[in-house]
Amino acid sequence: MSDTSNPQFWSMRLGSHPQREDVSFDLDSVLSSVVSLRATIPEDAYTAPLLGTEREGQGVVIDDSGTVLTIGYLVTEAEEVWLIGNNSKALPAHVVAYDQETGLGLVQALGNLELPAAEIGESFPVAVGEPIIMAGQGGTEEAVNAQVVSVREFAGSWEYLIDDAIFTIPAHSKWSGAGAFNRLGQLIGIGSLYIQQVIPGEDQIDGNMIVPIDILKPIYDDLIKLGRPGKPPRPWLGMTTAEADDKLVVAGLSKRGPAMRAGVDLGDVIIGIAGEPVKSLPTMFRKIWALGSAGVTVPLTLERDGQTMSISIDSSARQEYLKKPSIN
Repeated sequence: MSDTSNPQFWSMRLGSHPQREDVSFDLDSVLSSVVSLRATIPEDAYTAPLLGTEREGQGVVIDDSGTVLTIGYLVTEAEEVWLIGNNSKALPAHVVAYDQETGLGLVQALGNLELPAAEIGESFPVAVGEPIIMAGQGGTEEAVNAQVVSVREFAGSWEYLIDDAIFTIPAHSKWSGAGAFNRLGQLIGIGSLYIQQVIPGEDQIDGNMIVPIDILKPIYDDLIKLGRPGKPPRPWLGMTTAEADDKLVVAGLSKRGPAMRAGVDLGDVIIGIAGEPVKSLPTMFRKIWALGSAGVTVPLTLERDGQTMSISIDSSARQEYLKKPSIN
C-alpha cells in the first residue's frame, strides 16, 4: 500500500481521482457522506439579487440523524432544500442554522438519508503541503486529490473574516459546500470559494478557500438548539469594501442597509474607524467589531471627492434583514 503518511503523497497526482488502494480508510464510505444540495429562495429574499433564487452545491452528513453541514450562502433564506446522495436517494430538508461569522450552515434531512456520517477531524494544525481529498457528491469521479498550499487569515469584502482559512490546489469544480478530508478520511473543512491567487504574491494559481472545521465546534450546540450562536451578533454595516491601491474603497452597499441609510456612497474611501486609522480589511473589521455588538454606533472617517468627512452608522444584525428558516 502507498505511504499516505508522507506529506508529499498525492503531490505528484494533484487533480487526479483518489484510488481505494492508496488510502488506509474506507474511501467509498467517506465519499458517500457528501451529498448534493439544491435550495430555492423566494424572489423577494434580501439575498436573492446577489446570490440568486436557485442555488446548487454540496454538503456533508455529519451525524446519524441526517444533519448536513454546508456553506451558508447556499441556504441563506431558503424556503426549500433538497439533498441527493450517492445512493440516488433524494430527500427534502429544512434549514437549521446559518452563522454569519463562520459562513457555515446546517440543514436537517426530513427522512432517513441512509448514508454514513463523516468523522469530524481537526483543522488545526493543518500543514502546508499536506494532502487532502476535496469531494463533491458523486463518489471518486467527483473527488480530487488536492494539497494545502496556505493556511492564513482571509478577509472577505462583505464583512467576513476567518483567522485560519485553508487554501488548496487544484480548484474543485464543485467547491461550494464540498467536503475537505484529511489522509485519515476525517472532515477538516467545507469548501467556500474559488480563488485565483491562493498563494499571496505568487502568479495566478487557481484553488479553493476552505472554512476550517474547528471554528464550527464551539458553536455547534447553539446552532442546533437556537439556530444561531448564543452570543450577541456582531455589528453589520451592509457595506462591501475593496482593497485597491492601498486604500479601502466602498464598492457596494446593501439596499436599505445601515451604511446606505447613514449616507455612505459608492467610491468613498474609508480612512478611519472611531478616530483610529485603518488601511486593511482585517484591521477595519476588527475595529468595528471591537466597538460592541449589533446596534452599536460606528463612527467612520471618509474621504469623498478629496474632502475628509465623518459619518456615524447605527449598525444592525444582518439576520434582521433575512427571511427566517421555515420547517417544511
